[in-house]
Amino acid sequence: MTELRLTGKSDDGSHLSLVDNQGGEFSLRISDTLRATVNQQRLTSVPSVDATETMSVKEIQRRLRAGESMEQVAREGHLTLEKVERFSGPILQEREYILDRARELVMRKDVHRIEMTFADVAIAKLAPRGVDIDQIFWNTWRLPDSTWHIELSYPNRDGNGVATWNFDLARRALDASDANGAWLIDEDAPAQPVSSGIIHSEPTHPSRIAEILETLPVEAPVEKIETPRLAVIRETPTPADSQDGITARAKVPSWDEIMFGHKTQEEPEEN
Repeated sequence: MTELRLTGKSDDGSHLSLVDNQGGEFSLRISDTLRATVNQQRLTSVPSVDATETMSVKEIQRRLRAGESMEQVAREGHLTLEKVERFSGPILQEREYILDRARELVMRKDVHRIEMTFADVAIAKLAPRGVDIDQIFWNTWRLPDSTWHIELSYPNRDGNGVATWNFDLARRALDASDANGAWLIDEDAPAQPVSSGIIHSEPTHPSRIAEILETLPVEAPVEKIETPRLAVIRETPTPADSQDGITARAKVPSWDEIMFGHKTQEEPEEN
């Protein structure tokens, strides 16, 4: 690249006069772009593609290990999908390794004293109910506490069912994290957080009768507050029962209906 030195400008002020090391003379028109560039306090270079990347290799792999897709990582990190794929290999292998260790975990023995792994137990539950075992899908990702989330997706009549567990590789421990996961390995469903009781804000609500009595003077007559009646439920209420507020018992769906969808009403067979 030849270096040019500024020697002046033309008489009309529209061009700059330049000269190289060999004495050759050059003329450069002073355009609006050149004028704006020279007037800037500091020249800035055009950023390259790599300069706009905001995500390190360590962060890429951390996100992949936590279950984010390669497309999502590429989009949020302003990266090409090819670059994310280049660093995804070790993480995908690690996740597959965790799945293998979880699926081979011995859960119990059958009547013939044959060991049944976690995968065997789950399949033994799904296969008799018409689930195509070739269509089930396993996935895993690491949680913030360093345990691993195990997820099993399987087809059912309503589309797709999901069961989940938490797997501690160090302890070789597997715990269901939802009701479907507990059902598949014959465990009790995980406890749900207990919601707090409802306190009515209306001062005259029957639930606050104790507060009302405490505020009344001893000699003052206490007005009787009617307590709401409890609903009575019967299997087949009569018309007279309905007038008294007696209702029919709601049908509780079976666990198979919850797991695999509601059965369609069977059509009567033709004679």
